[in-house]
Amino acid sequence: MSDKKILVLNSRQVQQKINRIAYQLLEDNFEETEIILAGVVARGYRLATRLKSILEEIAPFKITLISIDLDKLSSSLNGSLSVPLEDCSNKVLILVDDVLNSGKALAYAFGIFLNIPLKKIRTVVLVDRNHKSFPIATDFTGLALSTVLKEHVDVVLDENGEEDAVYLR
Repeated sequence: MSDKKILVLNSRQVQQKINRIAYQLLEDNFEETEIILAGVVARGYRLATRLKSILEEIAPFKITLISIDLDKLSSSLNGSLSVPLEDCSNKVLILVDDVLNSGKALAYAFGIFLNIPLKKIRTVVLVDRNHKSFPIATDFTGLALSTVLKEHVDVVLDENGEEDAVYLR
């Protein structure tokens, strides 16, 4: 993997993508009374936090933010939620992650909610790399980016004093 970083989205562009996704979520859920934003730890949760703050300004519905902690290296579903699973019953669930690569993280996140009734499930990613190994599609995407498998996408969201950005390495 190369140490050379190519800037794909700068801070302003990242914010524009997040704003657009927030408005799409509002449009998709305008008749709802509550939605749950479930962010995959760590950057998916940061993205969900950003979406929540925008939606709180523009949406009439309640927004509940939860985190999903997954063991992404495991070959089986190992994950936990920041709230009891039952708190999500009969609500709209929005799964949020920073980058969709193979689809494994979102597939595992989806699996946590299979045994409870939900109104609907939607997926949000900032960057979709189009290298899916799992049958996961995104409903709301900031940027679809065709890459080669050797390349890596780095999303920076309020980390260590760095400006928001998306890099390709």
